[in-house]
Order: sequence, then structure tokens, then C-alpha cells
Amino acid sequence: LSAAPPAAFTPAECAQFEVDGYLVIRRLVDSLWRERMLAVTRDGVQRLIEPLEFEADLHYPGAPASRDAVGGRTVRRLKQALSRDYVFIEWLQQPAIVGRLRQLLGPEVYCPLAHHNCIMTKAPAFSSETGWHQDTRYWSFTRPELVNVWLALGHEYPDNGCLKVIPGTHRMAFDRSLFDDELFLRPDLPANRALIEREVFVELEPGDVLFFHARPFHAASRNATSETKYSVVFTFRGVDNPPLP
Repeated sequence: LSAAPPAAFTPAECAQFEVDGYLVIRRLVDSLWRERMLAVTRDGVQRLIEPLEFEADLHYPGAPASRDAVGGRTVRRLKQALSRDYVFIEWLQQPAIVGRLRQLLGPEVYCPLAHHNCIMTKAPAFSSETGWHQDTRYWSFTRPELVNVWLALGHEYPDNGCLKVIPGTHRMAFDRSLFDDELFLRPDLPANRALIEREVFVELEPGDVLFFHARPFHAASRNATSETKYSVVFTFRGVDNPPLP
């Protein structure tokens, strides 16, 4: 039997998270957990098990124009992962996850079911490009102190649209004029171009877990390979950070 992974960040890892706003822990999930999650994921995509979101629904660059267009039934994400199979609840209760979240958010941690709680899919040919954004564009909490947990079920690298981040932007303030109407960074502005030049690709191997703050800018390109990429994503908050009405 393999040894259980450590249930906490090291002091150096905590310091790195504070500076960059994200941190990757390698091989945090073994193949048994991943295979169970992959089976649920592939079944949900093949049978189009609701609730889900199609690429065509968001109209991001590269997406099919509508659900009726060619590729219009390409799944972008399977929603409500925690209710799809008990494996996701089992995994989130592991000390290796809970212990680290308590270090970042406090002794009592909540998983809001309305935010992420999904399996992100990025299929060949009909995947879309996601612009630079902060996850707080979607959410309203007392403070913007939330943490996402992103599990790679397979390989994630630039060619298949891995996440890319701009380190340290969770600690910066930005004027509204730098964003478009949907709160994506405007790439046509010189100030934003200089910021985007600092991008870092978060390449992951199967079983790697990315912990990232809700405020660093992140984006993703299209999948240029022949294999679909699958990522399990959840969001967490501390007990002292309730949602706003």
C-alpha cells in the first residue's frame, strides 16, 4: 500500500501561495480515485446527463454558434458533480484536501454547491477559448477570499488548453476600464498586454491538484489535440465568509 499523502502544506508552500495565488501539489490523487471519477465523467458526457453546459451556450471564441450547429452538443462542463456520484464527496473529505483548505481558509470550511462543483471538459475541434478573468466576476461573498481546487484527471498542457495564470494578481486592484462588458480583461489595452505577458501555463499530470485563489487572473485556450481533457473543480470558503444576498 502506498503511504497517504501529507495532510498539510509546508510553510514554504503556504508562503508561495500567498505570493502567487496558486500552488500545484503533484500526485495528490491516486489512480483508483481518478478512474472512478473518469468513469462517471465519461458516462455523463456520453449520455448527456443533466445538468450540464454546452460550449455553444457561452458563445466564447471558437465555440459552435448554437446547439443546432455542427458540434453544438459538445459538452463544456458537467454541473453538480457532488450529486453525480459519492466518489467526489469521498475525495473532498480526504485529509490531504481538507487539511490544506483549513490552512488557507480557517478551521471550518464550506463548499458552496452553486460555484464550480463541476467537471470541466475541453473537447477537440469544438472547444472554446476562455478570456482572462477572475472568478470573483461570478460570485458575491462578504470577502473575495475563496479557494478553488482543480484536479487533473489526465494530462493538461498548452496544446490541450491547460489553465494559464498571471501570478500575484490576486493581491492587485484593477480599474473597471480595463475590463469588457463581461468582465474579461481587454487584450487591446497596453496595460493589459503587459500584464498578460507574465502568464504561466499550469501544466498538470494525472492526479495533480491545483489550489488557486479566486482572484488571480486565469484563462485557457482551445484544445488542439485529439483527446478530451477532463478536470474536476470545486470552490471553498471559510465559515466567516458567507454569501451576500
